[in-house]
Order: sequence, then structure tokens, then C-alpha cells
Amino acid sequence: MDVVAAVDKLVEIYEESTRIAREVFETGDYARYAEVVYPKLIVTVKSWHPIDRTQAYGYVDEAGVYSAVLSRPGLMRQYLSAQLERLSCNYECEIEVVASDVRIPPEYIDGIEGLSEARRAGDTGEFVPRPTLDDVDDAIIDGDWEAFHGAEKPLFHFTPQRFDIACARISHYTGIAPDTVQRYILFTNYAMHTREFLRFALAELNRDGSRYRALMLSDGHRIDREAAAGADADAINLQTGHQMPRLDLIADDHMGITMINIGVGPSNAKTITDCLAVLRPEAWVMIGHCAGLDGRMRIGDLILGNAYQRDDHLLDGHIPLELPIPAVPEVQKALEKAVRKIYGEDLQLMRTGTVLSTDDRNWEWHTPKKLWELLRGSTAAACDMESATLAANGYRYRIPYGTLLSVSDLPLHAVPKLPAAAQTFYTNSKEAHVMCAVRAVEKLAANPEKLRTRKLRRTIGEVPFR
Repeated sequence: MDVVAAVDKLVEIYEESTRIAREVFETGDYARYAEVVYPKLIVTVKSWHPIDRTQAYGYVDEAGVYSAVLSRPGLMRQYLSAQLERLSCNYECEIEVVASDVRIPPEYIDGIEGLSEARRAGDTGEFVPRPTLDDVDDAIIDGDWEAFHGAEKPLFHFTPQRFDIACARISHYTGIAPDTVQRYILFTNYAMHTREFLRFALAELNRDGSRYRALMLSDGHRIDREAAAGADADAINLQTGHQMPRLDLIADDHMGITMINIGVGPSNAKTITDCLAVLRPEAWVMIGHCAGLDGRMRIGDLILGNAYQRDDHLLDGHIPLELPIPAVPEVQKALEKAVRKIYGEDLQLMRTGTVLSTDDRNWEWHTPKKLWELLRGSTAAACDMESATLAANGYRYRIPYGTLLSVSDLPLHAVPKLPAAAQTFYTNSKEAHVMCAVRAVEKLAANPEKLRTRKLRRTIGEVPFR
């Protein structure tokens, strides 16, 4: 099969399976559910040879059979096409698409009616599989021995059930389906940042020559270019009741920008990135506030994170603390250039430095001796709760990452964060801060191949796809 035919076949098998699933629940003929299966992609690399050493994906360490059972290939069509094209250009490959023997739980299929009633009545019996966490793991991502030493080597990073539950949780946490998530993602934990992004998005949709086509709001409403002309950013309600409100500024090929208010804390940061990773975004960037740790700093100074001191503990079991989390040069340069463009050539207000991330919001409420022990030997310039988690999970999932923080308090130097001063700071800094991140990811989107760094590829335990 050629690449186009292979991806078309993946979509065809999946869509036919889901069509049968809906029909089964309409007719009650549950025995037919045996036909509801995920498609499987098999690539046989016939011979190995060295390739262009600058390539960040589409290569293998040895010839052999590589495979992946996939969910929702229509959502990932462009990604799958690009990955297969690169792999088949680098090596002589045989591509095959078949129906797998892995059945799709109906809970992961849109448009199924009567599922809950059938489950309660026991009608589905042994015919219809239930979602099970036994089929959800990150063995491939985390390089488990067994995942890479079977008869077929992994082609993609995730099992189909892991993909499905991640998509379901994106919908649950953000309130809208994953279909319009864009490939450049900005994280914040402030509603004021999403409001500023909303203003930018509406202005872009009203601008002649803009590459953006529409805006998906956090309540599921879509604003296209025509509707944007009469939209009032201040009148749009962004409080949807969902935990992590999301805005998608849509461009062709999903190359626009998504902003998500993830709330506070490393647990939230890990939760949402565990899910978004299955969509293979090009990059994600944290824009937030931090405590400045240097007495020379001023409120409103910017910290461009170039290293991460992990005191959040969430990923210690996946990434040992002795493994460094490197800065991604392409993201760093884009952020620095954006700050220079917006704030001018005088960059005294910005410094690069280590960001310490903690799981204790009141980390500074300790005795001077405990703080001394925490920071002794550290070069941390800032302390927050999310940046190291987002960077570490980006490293883990091979997704480029970055951090641009704004100093909101100096707790070690008698300037704690208090309400009145904080509100003044927020008002004065929010627009410029958001626009630095926006301009940076726009620059990255102009040349995505440049961003696909080899820095995040593993020495062992790597898959051919990006």
C-alpha cells in the first residue's frame, strides 16, 4: 500500500467498526459486536541503512516489523500521513493495514444510544467489552523492556485504549472535544490570560490576511471570521463550569494555537499533559507567575526557564531525578525574540534561569533554616508549581516545551504576594505577557520542521513516529 491508501484504509476500518457498534445498540444484536475492532498499521522495514543524521523522526535502529493498533485515525490523519511518508522515504518499507483483534469499548464511541440501559440490564453479556485500565499504560513511552522486545516492535507511542481515555478526559476537563485542539499549546492558570488571548483571537479573525479561520470557545461555540466582526470579547462568558477552560484559535492543518487554563498545581499540569500528549502537539509553553528568588528582581520581571529543579515529586517514578531536563533551544530563542520585540531591546527585565517547581503552595512558610536547606546550592531564579512538571512531561512525551514566567512576589525579600499589589501587577502585565508567548509560538509555527528537535529522542526505547 502507498501512504495515502494506508491512511484511508485505517479510517475506513475504524469508521465501519463504529458504524456497526451504533447499529448493534439499535438492533440489540450484541453478538455482532465482535466486528467492532480497532485498525492495525503494520510497517515492515526490509533493510536498514544510515540516513540523514539531522532527522528527528522516521528512522529505526534495525530492520523488522513495526506495528500499532490505532484509535480515531481520522483525527490523526495528517500526522499519520506525515510519519509514514518520512519512514517510507528513508527505508524500503512494506505497509499493511488490517483489522486488529482488539475490540473497541462502546464508551469510547460517539453517538452510541442506550448503552447505560443495556449495561444495567445485562444484555451485553460477554459480547461487548468494557473499558479497562488493564489496557491503559505508558509502557512504550517509558521504554519498558517487554514493549520493545516482542515479535513486532512499537510504531506509535500509545495503545488505542490509552488514546481513547486521554481524548475522553480532554473533553471532560476542558468541556470540548479534542478535535479542534491545535498543535501549539499555551498553558496558564489565570482567567485574565485567557481573556487576553480571546481579545487577540477576535482581532486576528477581523484582520485581513490572518492565517486563522475560527475560534472555538470553551463552551463549544464556534466563532468564524464573519461572526467575529460583531463579537465583544468582554461580553463572552469564559466560565463554563469545567475545570480547565480551553480556547482553540484554529488554523489550517491544526497549526493554530490552543490556550488552556489548567488551574494551580503540578497535579493539574501532569493530568492535562498526559492527555494532550496523544495528539502529538508541536510544542507547549507555560505562561504564569512565580516568586522571584533574587533580591535584584522587581515585580513584573520575566523569567525564561532554561533549567528545572523538580521538587514537585509527580514524575519521579517515570523520570529519575538524576536525568536532566534540557531546555529546548528553538523554543528558548523564539520566546526571547518575542520578548525583545514586545518590550524593546532593553532586556534588563528578563533573565534566563532555573525554575524551581514545588507541590507546596506555601513553600515559603517555613523557618529560615528550612528555606536555607531547600535552596542551598540551587541556582533557582524563580519558584512556581507547574513549570517543571510541564517540562518533564514534555521531555517524557518528546514534545518541545518552554516556560515564560512573570515575577509576582519576592517572598524571601519581604515582598509577599498580597491582594492589592497583586491586582495592580496583573492589570499592568497580562497583555504583554500573553503576547510574548503568542508571538513565540507563531514564529515556531512558521517553520515546524526546525522545531522537531533530536534533543528529545531516546538512545534506546524509541519509536519511528514523532
